[in-house]
Amino acid sequence: IDEVSQSLVAMLQSELAALNAAVETHDLQGTIQNTLRLTLFLFEAGEDPSARNRPRVREVVSPDIRIAKPPMALLLRYLITPWGGTESTRHTLLGRAMQALYDHPIISGSQLVGSLATEAQALKITLAPLSLEERTRVWYSVQKPYRLSVSYEVRVVNMDSQVFDRARPVRERVLDSALPEVTV
Repeated sequence: IDEVSQSLVAMLQSELAALNAAVETHDLQGTIQNTLRLTLFLFEAGEDPSARNRPRVREVVSPDIRIAKPPMALLLRYLITPWGGTESTRHTLLGRAMQALYDHPIISGSQLVGSLATEAQALKITLAPLSLEERTRVWYSVQKPYRLSVSYEVRVVNMDSQVFDRARPVRERVLDSALPEVTV
């Protein structure tokens, strides 16, 4: 999950470099520096229902076959908020961030950070507007006054299962088609 957040920060930092704004993950607790910055607050992580019921993963690990549960598909929800500067500057920063996420809705390969970069992983980023009530709940839960912000969903983040079974491959099988004798 941290590598997903860091991948988003790296992409946004690269895209917003001309604005001289810092991009960081933040839990919105404590004070936030009043310099021009964009925070990514991971406010919800859950299982992606669209990826449920996938088949078990079979992998040959000689001489056995390893059978594992399918990876857990995560759906991460982020609140993106501009801070510092004038109101106009914050609006510009948020608009450029939204434009960057619109222009790069899929992050994959070398754009990813850490171990995600070596896996065949692709993160799909989608604007996910919150209702006024949902936004109010988020800001109330962090005990901060409401600020202009947008919500994005990132999916499918695959988290591999650590539980697996080992099975031996079938080397030989015998089929007997003879019918049993019936006496009358």
